[in-house]
Amino acid sequence: MSVTYLPVVEGLSSFGDYSPVSVSGDLVAVAGQFGTGATDTAGQVRGAFANVGVALAAVGLGFADVIKFTTYVVGRKTIAPFMATRKAVFAEIYPQGVYPPNTLLIVAGLVEPEFVVEIEAIARVRS
Repeated sequence: MSVTYLPVVEGLSSFGDYSPVSVSGDLVAVAGQFGTGATDTAGQVRGAFANVGVALAAVGLGFADVIKFTTYVVGRKTIAPFMATRKAVFAEIYPQGVYPPNTLLIVAGLVEPEFVVEIEAIARVRS
């Protein structure tokens, strides 16, 4: 099975030599996204989810197609504001109250020192 890489997605920033989205068969991988431009945790969480949405839309998908999130937060102090903001965002993008699996990892830092949240996703194209 071949893999198609989208090296550029309009509206997303690049932080290195990688593709923000790849597609293989009916699986789609979205590279970790940041809430660029935001200085507070809540803004970064909202921005990261918005950027995941942009990446999904680039291949004709939406949040209903996500099968798993992986989230990286810098330090334990970031967990509570992340959880509170994610709850609000999920109420908007998953109004039925059922959410995809999520692995939450606490890390020492991300690619740029101002970032405290990074969210990546795996999605599936509906048949």
